[in-house]
Amino acid sequence: AGTVPRRRPPRSEMGRGLTLLLLPLALLAAPAQAEGGVAAAEEVKIEVLHLPEVCSPRSKKGDLLNAHYDGFLASDGSKFYCSRTQNEGHPKWFVLGVGQVIKGLDIAMMNMCPGEKRKVIIPPSLAYGQQGYAQGKIPPNATLIFEIELYAVNKGPRSVEAFNQIDKDSDKKLSELEISQYLKEEFARDGKKRHPSVHDEILADIFKKNDHDGDGFISAKEYNVYQHDEL
Repeated sequence: AGTVPRRRPPRSEMGRGLTLLLLPLALLAAPAQAEGGVAAAEEVKIEVLHLPEVCSPRSKKGDLLNAHYDGFLASDGSKFYCSRTQNEGHPKWFVLGVGQVIKGLDIAMMNMCPGEKRKVIIPPSLAYGQQGYAQGKIPPNATLIFEIELYAVNKGPRSVEAFNQIDKDSDKKLSELEISQYLKEEFARDGKKRHPSVHDEILADIFKKNDHDGDGFISAKEYNVYQHDEL
């Protein structure tokens, strides 16, 4: 695979990343159902193919990552996924460690820095398990191999900075009005035309999935600011 020059993501791309605040991401994300103690006995094997001389910052749970990766079946070496042929070849954005990708990738991409390349082998229990993933052409009990190139490590959408950006009145909770305004600003940044109903549907979905006590606000705890951050 060719190397794409490192660059700082433009504001529009960062905006899209932050809009991942509470939107589901269908990026190789499917539950892996391990049987018994299989998962505990298996682990991700990581081979570092390239490490930059200056390796900082290193990725951690909750960071917003930008990467390209190719996926192969270990059984026959066939390629089942290539990010360079998806989404007009743009690297993928996702939040690390929150289940937006399979568990094996969440593990494999921890403590990784921009410019680093890795080859990782993921057992079935940390991928798609016994059920496989027919839509992705992944058979049951498949061991997967990924070749990964990381471009950017940024503060994720569940960071303190993102929470404070939305929390305009600084009362440590997010109101419907605050999140509505945030969505409008992010939509304006990326410049895509959307039907007005999209805004309302996303807003409703955010509160359905995050306002656990039903009080009409999303608290810092419900927002799930990660433990390494403090409000």
